[in-house]
Amino acid sequence: MDLRIFTEPQQGASYDTLLRVARTAEELGTFSAFFRSDHYLKMGGVDGLPGPTDAWITLAGLARDTSTIRLGTLMTAATFRLPGVLAIQVAQVDAMSGGRVEFGLGAGWYEEEHAAYGIPFPKEKFGRLEEQLAIITGLWSTKVGDTFDFAGEYYRLTESPALPKPAQQKIPVLVGGKGPTRTPALAARFADEFNLPFVSAEESAAQFGRVRAAVERAGRRADDLVYSNALVACVGRDDAEVARRAAAIGRDVAELKANGLAGTPDEVVAALGRYAAVGTERVYLQILDLDDLDHLELIASRVAPQLG
Repeated sequence: MDLRIFTEPQQGASYDTLLRVARTAEELGTFSAFFRSDHYLKMGGVDGLPGPTDAWITLAGLARDTSTIRLGTLMTAATFRLPGVLAIQVAQVDAMSGGRVEFGLGAGWYEEEHAAYGIPFPKEKFGRLEEQLAIITGLWSTKVGDTFDFAGEYYRLTESPALPKPAQQKIPVLVGGKGPTRTPALAARFADEFNLPFVSAEESAAQFGRVRAAVERAGRRADDLVYSNALVACVGRDDAEVARRAAAIGRDVAELKANGLAGTPDEVVAALGRYAAVGTERVYLQILDLDDLDHLELIASRVAPQLG
């Protein structure tokens, strides 16, 4: 199983903190990617200091300050950026990284952060997401020298030169979510990976099944997609260390074990096995205490080697 690191910087993290985590993950050689959320406002009872960092500015910095680890978002909020501008930004970061970017795009959901920073929060978000995916992937796939046009309900592009191009021939696109109908159809049309955040193995099995069926109806092979989960991680060498790490992030051990990957390395391996059994191929480990780099080392040395 492929393990990746997933961070939530809106809860409180500077660029230097994120760089330390990304470099540690890269140096350990176990984690294939460093991902971050795309939020501008903290959640829950944290101070969020020193304040939010922008996802794609962060990834541009990491593109130059790391060398091998892949970089991406779970998920970029479609409400934050115009699709043409976002296509340019992501293509540029991909070029800056030497072709290490993966692109997750979601509809956006956190109304309070939009209000806090003067960002419009449209009522119809899913339709905008669908058009953004069509535009961004269309711009990237347009041949150099050709132009790209798009006339939708929300966006219109006329004779776009569709530049710049990413370094990769195709940037992997991630689509995710729990919706039973429109989300699987959107994944079938655009996604290279389907991601489910913070749900059980049983819920994952049901949604993966819907997505696989939608992919096949769209004329693709279901196995063409990678199926992944994002899950909070709280791993300790013993119960005392698990409790200490849970307390550091303000969570209850029993709740973490029920809803995430918590416990000793053997317990976490067993939990990952339950996800693997329903088709999970990749897991984004949500790391909430970004100062605890020993946590990453423990997962790399005691969990990853047992996964095969």
